[in-house]
Amino acid sequence: MRGQAVGRRTATGAAGMPEAGENGEVAATATFGERLRAAVEGSGPLCAGIDPSSDLLEAWGLSDSPDGLAEFAAVCLESFAGEVPVVKPQVAFFERHGAAGMAVLERLLVDARSAGLLVIADAKRGDIGSTSAAYADAWLGEASPLAADAVTAHPYLGLGALAPFVEAAERGGRGVFVVVRGSNPEGRALQEATTAAGRSVEDSLLSAIGELNERHRFAGRLGNVGAVVGATLAPSSTPLSDVGGPLLAPGVGAQGATAAELRALFGTCPPGSVVPNVSRSVLAAGPGVHDLRAAVRQARDDVASALAAPR
Repeated sequence: MRGQAVGRRTATGAAGMPEAGENGEVAATATFGERLRAAVEGSGPLCAGIDPSSDLLEAWGLSDSPDGLAEFAAVCLESFAGEVPVVKPQVAFFERHGAAGMAVLERLLVDARSAGLLVIADAKRGDIGSTSAAYADAWLGEASPLAADAVTAHPYLGLGALAPFVEAAERGGRGVFVVVRGSNPEGRALQEATTAAGRSVEDSLLSAIGELNERHRFAGRLGNVGAVVGATLAPSSTPLSDVGGPLLAPGVGAQGATAAELRALFGTCPPGSVVPNVSRSVLAAGPGVHDLRAAVRQARDDVASALAAPR
């Protein structure tokens, strides 16, 4: 990626992750939620997407190839470092180029952390048994070249099937964001469906995630298990402040979520626990680093003002 990693890895590890000791052991000093909260306090509440779609690559004058992906990622990191606390590469745009595309993603993970950025791999994985464990090891395992600070996951084979993700997150101070209330209209019928217990699927999931984070919440910490909650939605029947973990909020920018909607939905959540995500609306300002940095800075400031304002 332009031949050089952005920034330099510190002695305490990339983006706050502890380094291995003499015996190769890694001891997590904080939950992912606490690491995210600290990062948000440092540079504001925004997650910037890195989505090298074929349309965006063409708009930036880049080839739809691994080389184009690498240049796109490098510009994003140069523009976002120091402006936002976390980036979210959409894994699908790298996977479609096979092994060469995934190699670009691996390099992006290293360079992002060296630049002091937390990374959420938007992989939306989810399965059962040993397959679930393998996915968790791939995206959250200490030895994996694809290990991110957090990963997105689907719960619709049962939240219990994500136990390997939760366990891996607990071991390494990493995070898993469970897709609970998507901003896309196609998912609402499933998410709002009523369970045998008389609650909606999404409310049941939010409560179950809160239980997974319970011991951390009692200790005054944000836990490792977060939820994806679309910013364009009406407030949930289950208070989002009860989740006890970080919240990733797509829907800002191109999907039209307003400052008022952010306040209504997330205004009671603990400070530093909510990171609205922007992708297309900011990336459209590229490929110039100056313009892209200005766009993400404006989005960050707008989001920060919305979340700080009284309801």
